[in-house]
Amino acid sequence: MASRTPLVGRRTVSEWFTWAAIVLGVVTVVSIVLGVLAIVRLTDARNLVVSRNGPALTASLQLSNALVNQETGVRGYALTGEETFLRPYRTGRVEAADALAQLHSITAIDEHAEIRRDVAEVERRMAAWREAYAEPTIRAVAADGPAADAKPEQELGRALFDRVREAMAREQANMVAVRDAGREQLSDAARFLTATFVAIAILLVLGIVGVVVALRRTVSLPLRGVARRVRRTARGDFEHEIVGEGPRDVVALAEDVDTMRRRIVEELSEITTAHRQLDEQTRELQRSNAELEQFAYVASHDLQEPLRKVASFCQLLEKRYKDQLDERGEQYIEFAVDGAKRMQQLINDLLAFSRVGRFTSELEPIESEQVLSQALTSLATAIEESGAEIVVHHPLPRVRGEVSLLAGVFQNLVGNALKFRGEERPRIEIGAARDGDDWTFAVTDNGIGIEPDYAERIFMIFQRLHPKDVYAGTGIGLAMCRKIVEYHGGRIWLDTESAEGTTFRFTLPALQETE
Repeated sequence: MASRTPLVGRRTVSEWFTWAAIVLGVVTVVSIVLGVLAIVRLTDARNLVVSRNGPALTASLQLSNALVNQETGVRGYALTGEETFLRPYRTGRVEAADALAQLHSITAIDEHAEIRRDVAEVERRMAAWREAYAEPTIRAVAADGPAADAKPEQELGRALFDRVREAMAREQANMVAVRDAGREQLSDAARFLTATFVAIAILLVLGIVGVVVALRRTVSLPLRGVARRVRRTARGDFEHEIVGEGPRDVVALAEDVDTMRRRIVEELSEITTAHRQLDEQTRELQRSNAELEQFAYVASHDLQEPLRKVASFCQLLEKRYKDQLDERGEQYIEFAVDGAKRMQQLINDLLAFSRVGRFTSELEPIESEQVLSQALTSLATAIEESGAEIVVHHPLPRVRGEVSLLAGVFQNLVGNALKFRGEERPRIEIGAARDGDDWTFAVTDNGIGIEPDYAERIFMIFQRLHPKDVYAGTGIGLAMCRKIVEYHGGRIWLDTESAEGTTFRFTLPALQETE
């Protein structure tokens, strides 16, 4: 016998899946953190290039253009004295102020400290040019007109503006350097983001593959082993023990299945023994049935022949020696004839009861109204003598059955209603109603009725509720009805809720629509 894997120290399948979920969760969280960091870095670099470096360089170019416009306007006004030349100067001052405001706002971060110093230097030199040359020149031309010899002032203005250009060039050079550095930083951030996502993909793949491999080795393979052993047992090999490996609950499952296997082996042994006994009983039953068939043959031929002789010779005695017999002798002969006839009727009823379900033809769709009509025809004399009123609630359904047997059911029920009638004129109602997959037939009369306590006893063979000298019969009729109805797949019962008289109900399966 194979050794069992110990349960101690083994994790369950749910624990293995929990650990797998934790590992995948950690890998996912790490991947998300790395991805977020890479995206934040890229976003910061992009914002520096797009939102600060680019606008700062644009503002620097606008400042340079504004300064050039101012210098051009002042120089033209100094030479001609025309007011139109002051428009570029004034416009340039406004544009320069806007550009400086933008540069101060944009370069407020630490990365632009050097640019802030350059902008401050440009602003200082621009103010010096304006105060030392531009504004005095404008006032002098406005007061005295263009000077005949303005060369010294022009040389001063050119020198001061060259200093402004020098500072502006240095500022723009630094701005371009910062822009290029920002672009490089953006490229580095993009490369870092790509590398991060590649690393995340590799990390996720490795994590998933590792979890799958671990689960396969720790859970899937042990389960397959147990399933393989279970399938072998399912194919009929009950001798091999089912042993589990791996997680604790898989081992426990294998033990439970093996316990079931051992129980099946025990039950199979019991079933084999029971089958052997059943085969013996079947052979005994076949022998008994053969003897019953032989008895039926004897009862239908050999037993009835002596009864017919007894009845015939008793009738001959009564006919020939009638004048010599007293009243008691005639009564004895009458008893003998009546007993022989009742014995014949009993044998015939027993034969009919034993034949139900054994010597019958195949069931087929029939009209229950025709079956009832056949039964009423057989009872025509009794109906006429009793003056009974037969009420049939049409239409009666088509059912599957055998005409002669179902006619016997109607004949027994209607015959009992005629036999056990009260003082009133007999009234018998027959109808049917659909109840799910069945038709429920009802035979109701206004006779003497039956106590509810006897509702089950009346369907037992040879059970009588009245002495035979009061109501004739063998006590087989209702037992025969139950056997016929059950043979047709239905059931029969006494309706104990009937207020007056007797109501028998029985069911028959309804025909399918295709039928």
